[in-house]
Amino acid sequence: MDLRLRTVFSISPLKISIVLIIAVIVLYFFNLSFLRFMELKALDLRMVSRGERPSGGETVIAAIDEKSLGELGRWPWSRSTIARLVDALKAYEAKAIGFDIVFAEPDDNAGMRDLTDISRQIEQLGIKDPRLSGIIRGKRAKADTDADLTKSIKRAGNVTLGYFFHTSRKDVAHLSEAVIRENAERIFSSKYQIIQFRSSPDTSAMIEAHAVVPNIKEITDAAQNCGYFNAFPDSDGVLRWAPLVIRFQDDFYPSLALSVLLQYMDWPMLALNLGDTGVEGIRMGDIDIPTDESGRMLINYLGPAKTFPHYSISDIIHGRLDPELIRDKIVLVGATATGIYDLRTTPYSAVYPGVEVHANVIDNIIHSDFIRRPGWTGLLDILAIISFGLIIGVALPRTGALQGFFLSFAVLTAFVFGNVYVFSHHNLWIDLVYPALTIIVVYTGVTVYKYITEERERKKIRNAFQYYLTSSVINEMLKDPSKLKLGGEKKDLTVLFSDIRGFTTISEKLSPEELVQLLNEYLTAMTNVVFKYDGLLDKYMGDAIMAVFGAPLSQIDHAARACRTGLDMMKELRGFQKKWSEEGKPVLNIGIGINSGEMVVGNMGSEMRFDYTVMGDSVNLGSRLEGINKEYGTNIVISEFTHDKIQGAFICRELDSVRVKGKKFPVRIYELLAEEDGSGEQFAWVKIFEEGLAKYRQQQWDAAVSDFRKVLEVRPDDQPSLHYIERCNELKESPPGAGWDGVYTMTGK
Repeated sequence: MDLRLRTVFSISPLKISIVLIIAVIVLYFFNLSFLRFMELKALDLRMVSRGERPSGGETVIAAIDEKSLGELGRWPWSRSTIARLVDALKAYEAKAIGFDIVFAEPDDNAGMRDLTDISRQIEQLGIKDPRLSGIIRGKRAKADTDADLTKSIKRAGNVTLGYFFHTSRKDVAHLSEAVIRENAERIFSSKYQIIQFRSSPDTSAMIEAHAVVPNIKEITDAAQNCGYFNAFPDSDGVLRWAPLVIRFQDDFYPSLALSVLLQYMDWPMLALNLGDTGVEGIRMGDIDIPTDESGRMLINYLGPAKTFPHYSISDIIHGRLDPELIRDKIVLVGATATGIYDLRTTPYSAVYPGVEVHANVIDNIIHSDFIRRPGWTGLLDILAIISFGLIIGVALPRTGALQGFFLSFAVLTAFVFGNVYVFSHHNLWIDLVYPALTIIVVYTGVTVYKYITEERERKKIRNAFQYYLTSSVINEMLKDPSKLKLGGEKKDLTVLFSDIRGFTTISEKLSPEELVQLLNEYLTAMTNVVFKYDGLLDKYMGDAIMAVFGAPLSQIDHAARACRTGLDMMKELRGFQKKWSEEGKPVLNIGIGINSGEMVVGNMGSEMRFDYTVMGDSVNLGSRLEGINKEYGTNIVISEFTHDKIQGAFICRELDSVRVKGKKFPVRIYELLAEEDGSGEQFAWVKIFEEGLAKYRQQQWDAAVSDFRKVLEVRPDDQPSLHYIERCNELKESPPGAGWDGVYTMTGK
């Protein structure tokens, strides 16, 4: 039970990934303002990166630009000038004219002011002359520029006026109910005529107005239609949404863009669809316009300013344009001059003409070129968050640091390019920030976890091996802890055993303090030799040493390393023997056994206590070879398996073919003498010894003894030769028989 609980509550990269994925999904549903802001900025980048797209050609801008201001005078112009513009557009056969301007007050011109002053003075003087009054009335009629504009709008028969709503209560606090009601009557005819709704539609999300600022009555009455031009930027000041409906006094009103389109498209049905969550969409004729629940359409900007044709009003009034540039088109009249301040911030620019925003909305609707975000994209967003989070969470633990970074970067890049492609080619807005955030936070979380756990693993490895491996090997392992496979695996390795001869007898002659000092001095020197060749000090067994080569890091030349270690151990020992002899201490001698072969290496033990070691028959044989030294009077004995790996690099002599205790098959054994350096004359006797060994196996006892005696002439204390002379004499007296194979069977360890 405890083990299951530990498994459930243990930390792993996958569990970290799942927790972070859930956290991002929670943030997605909370829709935090900062992340929403980031998504809007990402939307802007997608729109800009898509590049400029041509307009459909139905809409042009009659611009109040610097050129017009220079030729026609500063703004605001006389209503007579606006009337001339309307007459000129009528002459150019524009199909629909929309004013992104409101004529909320009577025109205040100098002639009208003078006539008003004259009338007041005549009245004060008490002059009552009908002829004079008639003249003044005639002059007043000629000075009434509002009347001029009204007449021009009536003659044109295709003008849609703009107005704006007050959407804040504090802005209308000074207005009386009578004024609010009177102004509302002027726009009443422009409201949505068809409202399609369910039994209990929810309009709480819609923009609500508290008062309207309309055009003066006579101009309003002359126009065909009107619509509001209110704009509501996002919190960062960027205008991304066009409100197509505003609720005012329980009625619903369309925007200027929709109102102009109604006239241009010959008055199709305009229906507002309301549902349980707010506005479900707007339908104009055969065109379904997607909106959010508040009735806003996401503007699909086609490009920077002047994506739509701009024509200076002074050029229009003075007839300088080709009529084909305006014939049968929608003409939007608005300010583009910097000094008039009708400029907006859009994804493309911080200085964008407000009138061109309406042009984009109109073009989007005519061509059904909408940026869509249907309800099912929310599910797609969640699936993207989960999928990309799991991809990173599952793949990252199986890669190195650099590969993991490039994998995460590749996944993030592929997702971003795919998202941009879908937006650019299908106008589909799929969330970019939250899936990208998932990739980043899962990558960061798993990387931090890997760093912490790898540091812990490094510390664990360092603590576990600092007494058994040289620091260079430990540092190499720490670069890639995966090279250390805990738990056990089969590998081709070489094991070395060394033991002090007659240590029990020696220890009886020394005090405990002297024994410990002698042993520590010896073991320190021998351990340093093991570390010199990057061997693993497996363990101390009293006075014995067990070392492994080829693990935990793989070493192709593990057999050669073990042999060099054995030779250097003997070199160190000879130095100690001289020193101890001079100090009057007992002189130690050692035996070394080396064997190569398949062994099981890894953590042996329990989860609480373990020992990194090797096991198997090859290990046992190495231990037996160390003991064989006593039989032959040698110091280093290696097996035929080790000999095969080092042949040519070391000088060895074959000792025998033995069947060690507990083994069925014989093993050929060799004495390791020296490392091959090219000058092998001093070892010429090895060939004589091996010739004697061959004759021994052929039961030519006298010939064999003769060869062994020749070796003794060169090496008087050669123990293997003395051993074989004794063995030959014994076998000569008691022949082994015809079935003898020359294998010597060991009866002890």
